[in-house]
Amino acid sequence: MSRRITGFTPSGELHLGNYFGAIEPLVGQQIPGDSIIFVADLHALTLDHDPAAVRRRTMEFATVLLAAGADPARSIFLVQSHVPEHTELHYLLESATGYGEVRRMIQFKEKSHDSDRVRVSLLTYPVLMAADSLLYRAEEVPVGEDQRQHVELARDIAERFNTAYGPVFTVPRMVTPPVAARIMDLSRPTAKMSKSASEAGSLRLLDSPDTLRRTVMRAVTDPGPAVEYDPENRPGLANLLTILAACTGEEPAAAAARFGGYADLKRAVADAVIATTDPIRQRYSELSEDPDSVRKILQDGAIHARLIAGETVAAAKRAIGLLAG
Repeated sequence: MSRRITGFTPSGELHLGNYFGAIEPLVGQQIPGDSIIFVADLHALTLDHDPAAVRRRTMEFATVLLAAGADPARSIFLVQSHVPEHTELHYLLESATGYGEVRRMIQFKEKSHDSDRVRVSLLTYPVLMAADSLLYRAEEVPVGEDQRQHVELARDIAERFNTAYGPVFTVPRMVTPPVAARIMDLSRPTAKMSKSASEAGSLRLLDSPDTLRRTVMRAVTDPGPAVEYDPENRPGLANLLTILAACTGEEPAAAAARFGGYADLKRAVADAVIATTDPIRQRYSELSEDPDSVRKILQDGAIHARLIAGETVAAAKRAIGLLAG
């Protein structure tokens, strides 16, 4: 198994789409020594933010990931800012990266559009993302298509650094996670469910059963009496069937044949969502009663991570021309 690294930026609220798209796949692929899972709190500083909210969400995300199955015995589990080598390597890599490369990043263009208060960190955080994977000599970075440009930048930086200064970094490759359900917003079924979306359209992992049921029962559907799986023409109905299939393992089209009306389908979807999230919510509640145990897991993870990260940074510093400390 190749070493893999996965990070979660603590902004918004983790939802069912995050679970099926990223959390469930990584939980099933944890291999001791080869799996690195981290909360990317430094990435949350690229835009205006509430410091207290970043701290709270960092702890919340770490606890949710543990509750969902992240296993410190099988993964290196950490918070990004607890390992200072992330930012140290970030600067060394900036010294091997062109301004034009980061300025062309799609997410920078989107988030800086029509704004005169753009933070420098928003421009350079793709280099920090490169440092995240290069620091641990990760061979695989499982991300969706929207992150392809960032992985390609990491590859370019690694190859350029290795050519100019010596073979320090493993050149990572992007891997597409196992095909997961594409969960859409329940109030806007043509848009992906988002961590920052309104409560009306998002099924958050820590929502109460009553909230989840209410959200599902209010979901947007489409004209027509028949229950059928037709993503192109009936996206609201298709989204409900996709959610049901993701929770139960059934094919969406096959699930559609079991229902004669929308009300029965929505009740079944609500039941399936609650059954999926209940164990996570209960485990989260247990872990939250002992936050010191979560902090100890994160401290141990940082210690383990620094053993790997320190070697990489030392090699990069020697190669780029800095004196040994």
